[in-house]
Amino acid sequence: MDDADLKKLLRFTLTEKRVIEKLQIPPDAFLPLLFSIRFGGDWSLRKNSGRFMAIKEKVTRFDEDEMVGRTLEIVYLFLNPRIISEEGTVYRFEKCGSRNERELVMRPYRVVVDGDYILRAVLDPLDLKIRLKRLEKPLKFTGSGAYGVAHEMEHLEGDESRGTPFWEFEYEIEE
Repeated sequence: MDDADLKKLLRFTLTEKRVIEKLQIPPDAFLPLLFSIRFGGDWSLRKNSGRFMAIKEKVTRFDEDEMVGRTLEIVYLFLNPRIISEEGTVYRFEKCGSRNERELVMRPYRVVVDGDYILRAVLDPLDLKIRLKRLEKPLKFTGSGAYGVAHEMEHLEGDESRGTPFWEFEYEIEE
């Protein structure tokens, strides 16, 4: 990284500190959101009595006339999240950072989740903005978002489920 980029990164990091102060949330609570923005994916953290979770969704908007689009990344930060309801069951492969290989797991298809504090961050690749807004009511996630909530809640509760490892499968050649 050259000096100019390093200065920009430091300036951005100082801005993050001011944002955390303005939001009046514990600095550790911001870490899952920060990690989601910087590294991608869903993140969670348990610290003292606090539980913090960031869930990322992607929304692509495409203009058929102009033949150009953009993918917004929407990251939801929950302080002390609580699952209110779950519906359906989906069997899917997941890879967790604490595991070496992917495993077959069961996840809910729909989840409603609430928290003591919910923040939405929308990252727009066209105007280079990260728009933050506090939300006041529970959120409903379907599909990938619901899987992420269930996975991260397992981490926060300290009981990671064990799935079926891939070596339990058998190859079958179709003709």
